[in-house]
Amino acid sequence: MTFWHRMGLSSVLALIGVGSQADTLAGIRERQLAEYCQFLSLPNVAAEPAGLRLNAEMIHRMMRERGIAARLLDTAAPGTVPAVFGEVRVPGAARTLLFYAHYDGQPVNPAKWAPGLKPFTPVLIDAPMESGGQVVGPCSGSAANSALRIAARGAADDRAGVMALLNAYQTLTSTGRAPKANLKFLFEGEEEAGSPHLGAILREHRAELASDLWVIVDGPRPAAGYPVVEFGVRGDVNVALTVYGPKRPLHSGNYGNWAPNPAQRLVTLLAAMKDDDGRIAIPHFNDDAIALTAEELRALQEVPDSAPALAKELLIARPDGAGLPLAQLLTQPTLNINGISSGDVGASASNQIPTRAEAVLDLRLAPGNTLARQVEKIAQFVADRGYFVIDHEPSIEERAAHDRLVKIVSNDGYEAQRTSLELPIAQSVVDAVSKAAGQPAVRVVSVGGSLPLSVIERELHAHIVTIPIVNYDNNQHAENENVRIDYLWSGIDLLSEVLAMP
Repeated sequence: MTFWHRMGLSSVLALIGVGSQADTLAGIRERQLAEYCQFLSLPNVAAEPAGLRLNAEMIHRMMRERGIAARLLDTAAPGTVPAVFGEVRVPGAARTLLFYAHYDGQPVNPAKWAPGLKPFTPVLIDAPMESGGQVVGPCSGSAANSALRIAARGAADDRAGVMALLNAYQTLTSTGRAPKANLKFLFEGEEEAGSPHLGAILREHRAELASDLWVIVDGPRPAAGYPVVEFGVRGDVNVALTVYGPKRPLHSGNYGNWAPNPAQRLVTLLAAMKDDDGRIAIPHFNDDAIALTAEELRALQEVPDSAPALAKELLIARPDGAGLPLAQLLTQPTLNINGISSGDVGASASNQIPTRAEAVLDLRLAPGNTLARQVEKIAQFVADRGYFVIDHEPSIEERAAHDRLVKIVSNDGYEAQRTSLELPIAQSVVDAVSKAAGQPAVRVVSVGGSLPLSVIERELHAHIVTIPIVNYDNNQHAENENVRIDYLWSGIDLLSEVLAMP
């Protein structure tokens, strides 16, 4: 039974100023969905500040309409995209909860989206487009079939978190269930860009952002859909490698076997970084990771094993990981090849030896790893194979002097963060989510993705947990991003219960 059914029809009809029995729950949800469709029509690409400010202004308006005292938080740093802060003070409250989501999104390539879909023209679809889904109509607010999906950039990651939090608060206050704790909200606009100004925002507004617990609303629920509370995230840093060959492209027949091929050298180098089971072969790569506690090991054993179903769906005949459970692998450092580029393929392919080859690696970090140290391990591994390592485009003299030359650069990234499973207030969140879902919530030690939680923990000494609410097959960061409407409603249910925590 959902929260909406438990609270009774007369209370439901009080939502959003409803005073007539003729105005049904469906009508209420249609208004909420219509507002969300309007929100999703605003471009929110992380690299486009003008669009992001429009998002921030709409969030600010939605908060004020719901009775939340709200304002934009900027910093003195140039180019800052504002965060949107809101606060609800409760007389006599013993503690303060702060809820976070982000409203910016990944870049879009409209040409890659399925026919009939545009990133910022939200529509309703009946299934993921990769599974034969079809567009069934515009995103106009119709919620008659909650199994439908909304397709748009940011529909799941993470404007869904903003939508669900604001409507959860509206649900709570409109049904006589006043919050018992002080509530604060922070909606960031730079998460997908690496949160470059979040640390400054936290420092400049430290007193306003003080709390007993941060609750992050982001990410997908497991494939089976059961409720979870997440206690940590892996860190993340991108490392770009460029290997150099001849000064200009060469005819592969005239110069093959003589001119070194940078593509061949790069793939050989990358192949040496892992064994045949996908285990990282770089010396000491995992050594810094802090060992899991007894309680964390116990929690890992309680996570349902979704790997067989996922492997079947994704056509993975034999997963990497040497047989370890997926939940345990998500607590370990990773090394992933995001992409490789050298020469041309397909219709543009030509018989040539290219001048350079490039790859971008995505390193996920566990608690105990540091960004600098993990990147250093990569550089040392490459140097041990005879490469001269630089961090800039090589000069003519450097290219002439070194047989094996590689440029290695990295971004700022995040470090990992983890909250104790035995923290009492965090256990209260688990209990609240379990109550709303009608089944025990699963405690997840660490998720695979990354968020700026280490920044929050470092700047504010905060305790942090995460509640994911969207469907696992949402295509976040990719084309045809979507969110199931019924997951939005259940997310509102879960968050309403957490907002009501004493």
